[in-house]
Amino acid sequence: MPTFSPTRYDSMPYRRCGRSGLMLPPISLGAWETFGGYRGEETAKECIFRAFDLGITHFDLANNYGKPPGNAEIVCGKIFKEMPRDELIISSKAGYRMWDGPYGEWGSKKYLVASIDQSLKRLGVDYVDIFYSHRPDPNTPLEETIGALDLIVKQGKALYAGVSNYSGAHFCDTVRIVDREHWTPITIHQPMYNLLQRTIESDLLDHTERHGCGVIVFCPLAQGLLTDKYLNGVPPDSRAALWWDENAKGKKLMDAALHKIGALNTMAKERGQSLAQMALSWILRDNRITSALIGASRVSQIEENVKALSKTTFTEDELKRIDALTK
Repeated sequence: MPTFSPTRYDSMPYRRCGRSGLMLPPISLGAWETFGGYRGEETAKECIFRAFDLGITHFDLANNYGKPPGNAEIVCGKIFKEMPRDELIISSKAGYRMWDGPYGEWGSKKYLVASIDQSLKRLGVDYVDIFYSHRPDPNTPLEETIGALDLIVKQGKALYAGVSNYSGAHFCDTVRIVDREHWTPITIHQPMYNLLQRTIESDLLDHTERHGCGVIVFCPLAQGLLTDKYLNGVPPDSRAALWWDENAKGKKLMDAALHKIGALNTMAKERGQSLAQMALSWILRDNRITSALIGASRVSQIEENVKALSKTTFTEDELKRIDALTK
């Protein structure tokens, strides 16, 4: 087994996930689009090992991540075998299309139970720490979906249950069912949140706080838009150039309103931060957020993002300026 930094826990300020015993680093590392996707196994290993040395213990996947779908779990599973399993928080999800036929997506018990079994095989682990319903299913009773999560935890295939992409109303319905049936609690919610997408401020965060549920946000850097990467065009080695098709690329860049990003970049420089660091600091200023889930294709990106933890406070004037640009 490789030797990891003996000081890896010294400077990472872990946060409690809601009212549970689960502690997460404020920066977590995800495999969406990158590991097992447009970056190879060596890059994945370098990034995961370096993240762990910096105190990042949580690694987030889903059954359909990678190319072909499932490849991210295979790639990361090989890497996790070289790491101390009991120090890792490994998560996976199921909800999006994974295989053909009526049982290959959404939220049926058939799909979720089959998915966790497949994920465990690909990852090469006995259990995952967190298993999510990746999205609400409009055609399957919520009781069936959440009952499947309860079953998976009680079978020992996951330690904690979570939901992702659930609106505030869906989340409240979920909690009501869990309380009524005395099922495994929903420990964590994974929604999208960043400076350019702030819906959860009014729709979700009050509910998760009231019910003692942690929140880990995905796309905190808006898939790279909240960095300085695209301020002067699309670099040939970027995710946009390598992964998005031309239509998606144009839409993402247009929707992000690059003039706003330029103004945010100026503000970040005034704070002595990169735009990415300020974007993460702004998210983590809110104690209702347990963790921000980053992706990385280079070790340097992880190192830069972790530095955001040294400055997560904002003045009232700074917050007003950000609101004027992004609300």
